[in-house]
Amino acid sequence: MLKTLIGCCALLLAVAAQADPSSGSHALTLYGEPPKYPANFDHFEYVNPQAPKGGVLRLSGFGSFDSLNGFISKGAAADRLDLLYDTLTFHSLDEPFTEYGLLAERIERADDNTWVRFHLRPQARFHDGEQVTAADVVFTFNTLIEHGAPFYRAYYADVKEVVADSDTSVTFHFHHGHNRELPLVLGQLPVLPEHYWADRDFNSSGLEHPLGNGPYRISDVRPGRSITYERVPDYWAVDLPVRRGFFNFDRVVVDYYRDTGVALEAFKAGQFDFNQEVSARNWATGYDSPALQEGRIVKEEIPNLNTQGMQGFVFNLRNPHFQDRRVRQAISLLFDFEWANGRLFHDAYTRSASFFANSELAAEGSPGKEELQLLEPLRDQLPEAVFGPAYIPPETDGTGNIREQMRQAYALLQEAGWHIEDDQLINEKGEPLSFEFLLVQADFERVLLPFKRNLASLGINMDLRRIDVSQYINRLRSRDFDMVVSGFGQSNSPGNEQREYWHSSSADNPGSRNIMGLMDPAVDTLVDGLIQAETRESLITHTRALDRVLRAGHYLVPNFYTDVYRVAYWDKFEHPEISPRYDLGLFTWWVDQSKPDAPVVPLPVAESEQQINTAEQGQPEETAGTKAVEEADGRPSANLVLSQPETSTLQPWQFWTLLTAVALGLSMLMRPRRR
Repeated sequence: MLKTLIGCCALLLAVAAQADPSSGSHALTLYGEPPKYPANFDHFEYVNPQAPKGGVLRLSGFGSFDSLNGFISKGAAADRLDLLYDTLTFHSLDEPFTEYGLLAERIERADDNTWVRFHLRPQARFHDGEQVTAADVVFTFNTLIEHGAPFYRAYYADVKEVVADSDTSVTFHFHHGHNRELPLVLGQLPVLPEHYWADRDFNSSGLEHPLGNGPYRISDVRPGRSITYERVPDYWAVDLPVRRGFFNFDRVVVDYYRDTGVALEAFKAGQFDFNQEVSARNWATGYDSPALQEGRIVKEEIPNLNTQGMQGFVFNLRNPHFQDRRVRQAISLLFDFEWANGRLFHDAYTRSASFFANSELAAEGSPGKEELQLLEPLRDQLPEAVFGPAYIPPETDGTGNIREQMRQAYALLQEAGWHIEDDQLINEKGEPLSFEFLLVQADFERVLLPFKRNLASLGINMDLRRIDVSQYINRLRSRDFDMVVSGFGQSNSPGNEQREYWHSSSADNPGSRNIMGLMDPAVDTLVDGLIQAETRESLITHTRALDRVLRAGHYLVPNFYTDVYRVAYWDKFEHPEISPRYDLGLFTWWVDQSKPDAPVVPLPVAESEQQINTAEQGQPEETAGTKAVEEADGRPSANLVLSQPETSTLQPWQFWTLLTAVALGLSMLMRPRRR
């Protein structure tokens, strides 16, 4: 009897300890380093805690939408749905990768990193007043794994189970303790209401307004044309330090346009009032107008200190002709970036070389001692070029004369068994080297036509095939393409997403970002080591080694990037004096009520009808704030994480990344984002 009583007491004490919100920390960091902000901090330094509330932020979207469920593959979700949902934690915009409690008041992590526990705030509420509980967290995680986009199952593969310890305490148990970032990315999980979804089909892509718990809710939807969000007046987290100074607009309106030219004219006509420009030509000349000259439109370049990632023309390695590295390198040599940058882009871009550009993660020169310790055991599986200087695309003189690059390219092709016969490049079987470049944006053809001519000079035929978005989505999902342009967003703390990009386990998954079909045991080893890195120094070494191997593989034709945010807006906004180091921070801005709103000028009927007709087609289009770009600027993301709305501003590289993500059914609502 006494033993039973003692055992029961011990059990009760254990449960009480699990539910004790005083346990744990207010923040999580990747390697246990102290966070920038202490437990009692009042607000982030890059916000104005006295920012007035009010006014309207009007944005543009590209294409159309037919769904308000951004967690599934079906349909095309509306932009900015992330405004509806809060996450367990919130990442600071001026630290590389630190998470502060949002829905979670305190966070515990096992010393051996085999579990993480979140203690929820008792005051956390959904918009209907119901409390956010641990059961909702369990429901969300299991539902996304079972019914969400395929990405979730791969991304959270290291989670063994999730358990509700009490109404306000939930624990995620892991298969092993090697994945250092897993507790942090789990903190970025948006929490859905179990009671709301109990009698609804989660796989539905309809237009019923979903129930959330975030700073905004949907107030109006014009299917395929526009969506309006209104600020929740009794938002439960408005006074939390992690929310103070954010979400100052009473309404956020997103109107959709099919054509970027029409969208630009709509902006200048005052039909929306903030635009992040991703076209160098538009930025140079497209905003010229009386409103700009009079100062009513403001153009501003804000430094972008994020890791810039890689954008490029991606080879589909499933094409037998592209399985030879020499062929891929030869084709890459024929893209004359310097000519394009000068003639088409107003010298606005930097050539991409690294998959982790603009950061300490990029490989430089020959591998050092630490990198060699990772690469030497893989030497038999790697090209010798990996052990020399990291590959950098050669520069041309910008005149269009690339004779030296053509000579190098033809030498590589001959070495691979190709030769020119009757102005056509053929192999030993007499097969021509001919492939199709799949694209959706007409304006991008001007970038590709000079590349096509250079290829033709060596007898290589590249057909440009422009199709509508729905066809493009289907062909990417089925991997039915030879070459496409895509972006691979990166962060300052790479992690699980590298498995999705490059690992053999993702090559045959139609929901993965491994669209090139890369299956390389050496790359797999480096990716696994990167994810399991125990220190920042080890992470950097693994990332540099991976970068070196990817660059030597010539899996894409590197494009270009810009290291600034190019934003234009009507002069009705103010923003904090201090900008966040790793984000534009749009949702820290506010409307100056003393300034007049943008005067709305009606567009010509033809332009308005073009926008409406696009919406009425009902075709799946891009989601999460995408806009078409002329020259597919390269930077991400993450990673592409729009799980937290203050970071959902469009990055220059995101059009192609987001379009690819939509095609592959990757939710833009909870892609974990690191800085």
